[in-house]
Amino acid sequence: MSRENTGLGKAVAAFGQRAKTKLTATVTGEPEEQLRNPIELFLADVAVLCGLNSGKLAVVGETSLSDLKTRPDFAVRYSNALVGFVEVKAPGKGADPRKYKGHDKEQWDKLKALPNIIYTDGNAFSLWHTGELHRPVEMLDGDIETSGSRLAAPDSLLGLFTDFFRWEPTPPRRVTDLANLSAHLCRLRDEVREQVERGDKALTQLASDWRKLLFPNANDDEFADGYAQAVTFGLLLARSRSISLDSGIDAAASKLGNVHSLIGTALRILTDAAVSEGSLSTSIRTLRRVLGVVQWAELTKNDPNAWLYFYEGFLQQYDPVLRRKTGSYYTPVPFVDSMTNMVDEALVSVFSLPSGLAASEVTVVDPATGTGTFLLGVLQRIAMRVEADLGHGAVGPALVECSSGSSGLSCS
Repeated sequence: MSRENTGLGKAVAAFGQRAKTKLTATVTGEPEEQLRNPIELFLADVAVLCGLNSGKLAVVGETSLSDLKTRPDFAVRYSNALVGFVEVKAPGKGADPRKYKGHDKEQWDKLKALPNIIYTDGNAFSLWHTGELHRPVEMLDGDIETSGSRLAAPDSLLGLFTDFFRWEPTPPRRVTDLANLSAHLCRLRDEVREQVERGDKALTQLASDWRKLLFPNANDDEFADGYAQAVTFGLLLARSRSISLDSGIDAAASKLGNVHSLIGTALRILTDAAVSEGSLSTSIRTLRRVLGVVQWAELTKNDPNAWLYFYEGFLQQYDPVLRRKTGSYYTPVPFVDSMTNMVDEALVSVFSLPSGLAASEVTVVDPATGTGTFLLGVLQRIAMRVEADLGHGAVGPALVECSSGSSGLSCS
């Protein structure tokens, strides 16, 4: 156990004294609320012991509303970068959320998607990375309500906090890893749904506009789902273009708009009010921090078909029921190539259209576009046909004509 004459010992003793004073005072409020200030000061003390510059550390109270399930008590930032989160529970509840019941268990089901979070009841501390216990739960020596300055801790507690403060997101190495990671982060929909239910002004207005412009019959759950996926995939698209997320979503959306005007504008509209008013602060900051390290070119090895099979893997992790409901199943590229080639050749040999799929008389309709695998296959076949007939220089204009719909290529 650490002693008072060590840095950790002094920090723990000070924490114990502050907590005892708060918890024994004749004031109203839940015990966890009384622990918030001692915990905040303790985090600052321990950060210095872990080698951090206290002037660059910010411990931000996320919410004091105990009924919120998607917000932890504190967000911790260092040099303006998100480090992680801390959730405080009443003394005696323990620091293993897997054992919680009722509201606390429901909250854990939401918060376990976060990549770096500490749980504590003042007597114990645990560190979790995306729902997995990172290292053994650390128990203090004494009782947070009565020990005061006699409270002590094992030296290993400093290791737990070092791992917490020094956490860095790991770039995914495979597309399947990114799909799994994005599915976890897209639990943003839980926070959206909760804020809409609470009557958040910005999100309620967005939900109303969403229905008017896009999906008239969408309920709040469907809006939350669509919103979360739109933001997540907007940020992923930005990273696929090597656009940094470090300067915030607005800056990323502006740069994205230079190459994808519709998506860039949508990303800004969807996040402006929600971010400025802090409605979705937990999830949005986490998305930026974790997806910001994605190296798309290295991840996909420049495979142009990477996006095609990404969404199926994403949905399988994110919501298998939604995947079945929407029929989101990836069609393998070899199968698509065989089908499009067969149709193209049939148009030439059977219907006497020398240009095949590139003929102006041909209309291609894909009523269940999904990730556009078949339409992309058609465009690739048209490109091959045009290049063979007219040369490489004619390919670009031909594809622009197809994409605009003027040649009969359409999707819905």
